[in-house]
Amino acid sequence: MLKKIAQLLFFFIFIGSIISCGEFNKISKSTDLKAKYAAADDYFNKEDYYHAQILYEDLIVYYRGSEYAEKISYYNAMCYYKLGDYETASYYFKLFYKTFPKSTYVSEAQFLSAYCMYLESPSYSLDQTNSITAIKELQLFVNTNPKSDSIATCNKLIDDLRAKLEIKEFEISKLYYKTENYKAAIVAFENTVKNYPNSVFKEECLYYILKANYLYANFSISSKKMDRFQSTVEAYNNFISEYPQSKYLKEAENINKTALKEINKINNSKS
Repeated sequence: MLKKIAQLLFFFIFIGSIISCGEFNKISKSTDLKAKYAAADDYFNKEDYYHAQILYEDLIVYYRGSEYAEKISYYNAMCYYKLGDYETASYYFKLFYKTFPKSTYVSEAQFLSAYCMYLESPSYSLDQTNSITAIKELQLFVNTNPKSDSIATCNKLIDDLRAKLEIKEFEISKLYYKTENYKAAIVAFENTVKNYPNSVFKEECLYYILKANYLYANFSISSKKMDRFQSTVEAYNNFISEYPQSKYLKEAENINKTALKEINKINNSKS
């Protein structure tokens, strides 16, 4: 009995989809623009964004420059957003607010364009081009819409994206260190501290700068050792001035003592 009910249910759904598909094909091929416009709105209101988007995109061509162009363009972008095609949605929202700068939808379109790029931001381990673009667009929104209710949301999104970039930069710095490219590691860690002065990784960065300087000096040719061991001592002083109670303090002190001994040894050899 249950099997028969399931079969009947599937049959009616199948027949319904055929009828619905037939109706859509009919309206999509129609030259009656008003009927097509009404159908697009109907699909949108029913949350059938796939069919609504197809009709809106078709209508854009015919209604360009008319009083209906603004709404059609906005709803077309919104369909892409609802369908989860965020990159395309961002493009069309941006195109919308540039085409209709006086529209009542401008502020929302600006926000959604930036938000879509935020949603397209990948894991920190991947390319962060979309994250950088999203930060720029969110900041632009904040600057141009200072009274918007979305300001707090934008600031939170920017913080999330910057945290992702921060992790990315820190991990790249560590990769230089792990692959024994100490010179590049020093520069990378220093840039991380410079770019993110309040970073949660700052203590580790300064610690790695100290270690990388020491190892860079240790593996250098004799003529370069003095300057590089002196840089190690400077890195130690920078480290303990910021983190005098660091969990890395004991190792940092040992590195500094060894660097000072090497400096004295070099000085004595010149005497």
